[in-house]
Amino acid sequence: MTHALFDSITLRGLEVRNRIWIPPMCQYSVEARDGVPTDWHLVHLGGLARGGAGAVVVEATGVVPEGRITPHDLGLWNDEQRDAFRRITDFLHSQGAAAGIQLAHAGRKASTSRGWGPDRVDGTLTAEQGGWQTVAPSPVAFPGMAVPTELTVEGIADVVRAFAEAARRAVDAGFDIIELHGAHGYLLHEFLSPLSNQRTDQYGGSLEDRARALLETVDAVRAEIGEDVPLVVRLSATDWVEGGWDLPQSEQLSVWLREHGVDLVSVSTGGNVADAPIPVGPGYQLPFATAIRQAADVPVAAVGMIDDPFQAEQIVALGQADVVLIGRGALRDPNFPVRAAAALRQDASFVPDQYARAHN
Repeated sequence: MTHALFDSITLRGLEVRNRIWIPPMCQYSVEARDGVPTDWHLVHLGGLARGGAGAVVVEATGVVPEGRITPHDLGLWNDEQRDAFRRITDFLHSQGAAAGIQLAHAGRKASTSRGWGPDRVDGTLTAEQGGWQTVAPSPVAFPGMAVPTELTVEGIADVVRAFAEAARRAVDAGFDIIELHGAHGYLLHEFLSPLSNQRTDQYGGSLEDRARALLETVDAVRAEIGEDVPLVVRLSATDWVEGGWDLPQSEQLSVWLREHGVDLVSVSTGGNVADAPIPVGPGYQLPFATAIRQAADVPVAAVGMIDDPFQAEQIVALGQADVVLIGRGALRDPNFPVRAAAALRQDASFVPDQYARAHN
């Protein structure tokens, strides 16, 4: 018996073996010096691929040094980083998984410390602490953090170019899927939301102008990666507060994204407002993904406390989303797809021979 969760999905020239994907989850690995991936990333990501995921998407990866969330983030602004990623993509492919990477710029939420350990610091890191000056659409600080420098028009063009160059390196490193981070209060989301974008030029004001930076980035990346590589954009569908970014704007933006060559929208929420009243619970973000799928006629990925195989199967089988992203659930159980196949009595030919006896 075949279940919808284990149907393959084809995006442009790529066929992915099932609908269980691993979303980007930052590791903040202290061993990641100057953005270069390490053995930790190989084992972490490789284990998730071995566990049967259709695609494994690497954590938010800075397109420029100042675009990192922390000094321990990965990067793709140079060829050393590109070359170090190759052994990771090779292993993901050897396990039958597609390799994706999320390209990011943290904007006003950059230059922070990890959330744990003796080096933890609240707010923005100073230069003495290893931090740097942050940038944003407008000089509006995220609560508790330093005021960012407003990007000039030329600065925006530099960011767009950095995304495109990082995307080229990603393809050269063997990645099959390119994802742009337009969510969680980071730079591209900051342009979208009127709460963080107070510009009066062509990059602020109307929805069309607030979307300009993201759409220019999409166009530049698509031109760089060619027509066969799937392009994903992650959105926060709402800021969860009155007067902020919301679902109707996300629906219109998703139409534009499809028209500009985006193949799938990964739908999350929040991140641009501190202490927003978010009603967290199982599947709490799913209605936003379904609404965008229907309004924009674009494939979507759903994420957010989806931990049960039957819940995940229902989401895909009912057409609420095309892909289910298993994040924290995969950290607890990297073999979630194997467990889901067993629960659903699904043939699991993707289980490694070394582990197959546990499935039978």
